[in-house]
Amino acid sequence: MRFIDLAILWYSVKNMNCYFASLLFILQLLCGCRADEAASPKSLKTPATEPAPITTRAPGCTGCHIEVKLDAAHALPCTSCHGGLDNEGQIDTAHVGLIAKPGHPAHMGAACGTCHPRQITDASHSLHFTLSKEINAVRAHFGAQNRLAAPTDIPVAASLTTPLALADDMLRRRCLRCHVYSPGDDYAAVTHGTGCSACHLAFQGGKLQSHAFVAPIDQQCLSCHYGNYVGNDYYGRYEHDFHWEYRTPYTTGKTPSRPYGVETHDLAADIHQQRGLICIDCHQDSGHNQSPALTCASCHDWQPGRPALLLRNLQVRNNALILTSRQSGKEYTIPRMQHPAHRQYRQKIACQVCHGQWSFNDAPTHLLLSKTDKYEPWERLTVQASSEIESLLEHNLSGDKDERPPTMRDGLTGESHQGIWYQGFGQRRWEDMIVRKDTDGVIKVFRPLLDLRLSMVEADGQVPFDSIKGTGAGLRPYTPHTTGHAGLFYLERFKHLLPPEGKPIP
Repeated sequence: MRFIDLAILWYSVKNMNCYFASLLFILQLLCGCRADEAASPKSLKTPATEPAPITTRAPGCTGCHIEVKLDAAHALPCTSCHGGLDNEGQIDTAHVGLIAKPGHPAHMGAACGTCHPRQITDASHSLHFTLSKEINAVRAHFGAQNRLAAPTDIPVAASLTTPLALADDMLRRRCLRCHVYSPGDDYAAVTHGTGCSACHLAFQGGKLQSHAFVAPIDQQCLSCHYGNYVGNDYYGRYEHDFHWEYRTPYTTGKTPSRPYGVETHDLAADIHQQRGLICIDCHQDSGHNQSPALTCASCHDWQPGRPALLLRNLQVRNNALILTSRQSGKEYTIPRMQHPAHRQYRQKIACQVCHGQWSFNDAPTHLLLSKTDKYEPWERLTVQASSEIESLLEHNLSGDKDERPPTMRDGLTGESHQGIWYQGFGQRRWEDMIVRKDTDGVIKVFRPLLDLRLSMVEADGQVPFDSIKGTGAGLRPYTPHTTGHAGLFYLERFKHLLPPEGKPIP
């Protein structure tokens, strides 16, 4: 209705001296204004939508798993890797013979090895699969005389009556949680695939993101190489202590997100990481076999006239060594050693003695196998860098739920056994790097990797083992991935280990 129409109407009604009635009349007209025109969509109630008809899914794998997208190189029938039966409409029939994790070490030979036999053979003998250095170092520290070829060779004792048997149980149930036999802990950034999939499939937020097989990036590397170990130091991360009063941010409400299980201090990252390099720019075949072994000098002591054959992403251009990042494609000119200290000390002093900015110095590491149901002492230590232990403690300390038994899974088989492996530290430090002379005469960075104390308490409270130490001091040579500039006072780090002035280094 136009304004002029309202004015005329008001005037005529006013002469009737019926103000109240006229007002009601005008309001009725306004509410019905433009009734001849289509009503605004906002004024209409959306009619209830009819439910979409249920469509019958197409038979076969892709009829149910419509979200699975394969990369071009692996556009194969699902049954080629996973087994089962395709073109079936019933799940029970389709899943006959199904292999849920074909990349697992138990299945990768038949699944992946059909097309990649050399890679499977190499991988099965690589350190990522055998973990031979770590496993045999720990076992020798507690008295083992033999070397094991694979994690699955670690003995399972019916009863733990010796320090070595206790150490073996610790390896299987506390240590081996992030290797290729296991999908990792239940934290957002560390859950991963098994076997080949551990490196070549992308997980995010604890879930598989894609079936596209790709070269690993740092996200996959850090799903295992986190905590206070190599990998975390490359990114400048140092775990907080487990006790809730020594972690930040300090909260009294909802527990903050801990994608790697424990909050971290932010320290100086490795200069290579700051420049944009990722792990596989240098460690290109570490998941398989790597030969020849790389050192810092392999790139930084390169001289014109030599070939650049060590890494696939290296090339020589204009008398310079150029590295191309495998993730970003960015090119880097590798600087060469120029300081005279390199010529003077390079044969007897490891690079990180001068160039490492910091290192992990957690010591001693206490590990207690408890078979009791006494959980109250751990109320302030529920964060244990193990989602399984954390879940158990939080559940049993809640007070209003039926308690779960004190059991913990074997990281290799998944079978649960009595007892929980709690962990703690005498101190967590990074200030001064430990510098020592190794058995080969080279001065290196060390860390107390084997400064372990193993204890055990039975269900009845008996303590058969109390702070058992292994042989030796527990210091092991370590290469901190915290490279930076050496600075003016590099000599202060190792001069006390040099022979008296005037005498040559032996």
